[in-house]
Amino acid sequence: MFQIKTPNLVLLELGNDDAELMLNLLNDSDFLQNIGDRGVHNLEQARQYIENGPVSMYRQHGFGLYKVELKDGTAIGICGLIRRNGLDDVDIGFAFLPQYRGKGYALEASQAIMLHGQKALGLLRIVAITRPDNTPSIKLLEKIGLKTEKRVTLPGETEELLLMAWEAENNCSKA
Repeated sequence: MFQIKTPNLVLLELGNDDAELMLNLLNDSDFLQNIGDRGVHNLEQARQYIENGPVSMYRQHGFGLYKVELKDGTAIGICGLIRRNGLDDVDIGFAFLPQYRGKGYALEASQAIMLHGQKALGLLRIVAITRPDNTPSIKLLEKIGLKTEKRVTLPGETEELLLMAWEAENNCSKA
């Protein structure tokens, strides 16, 4: 079973038992504003979202979004790697419950995921997308080594997003 431990956190695969966490995250006002409405409004829809999203991605790609817990087992958010339609490269993503933001947990989890992507998965390039006005996310992405590259619009969307990227030095090809 997948697990990454950091000084303060444990990252684990998401499962049916995490439906309440996912429901709370997906309906947080900051998530809705910065990421969008995923149409998840009850626990059954949250279970389906986990099964069709992260769990399916684990099976298909060997990675996905992971539950982030404090060492005492308190679930505080998600962080992981995603294969997203419209992007050529693996995308890092994260979302944390409001009471756990601004405490360094997103940075700690994101650093662990970046290291996992580079060392365990051998990724030579990792990207992220964010709204251009989402300053907290942009600052965090810069702290973990991503640089602004260009603006993109994902398939089926109208909003222009900022594409940020980390690339291994001397990397001539994409992972």
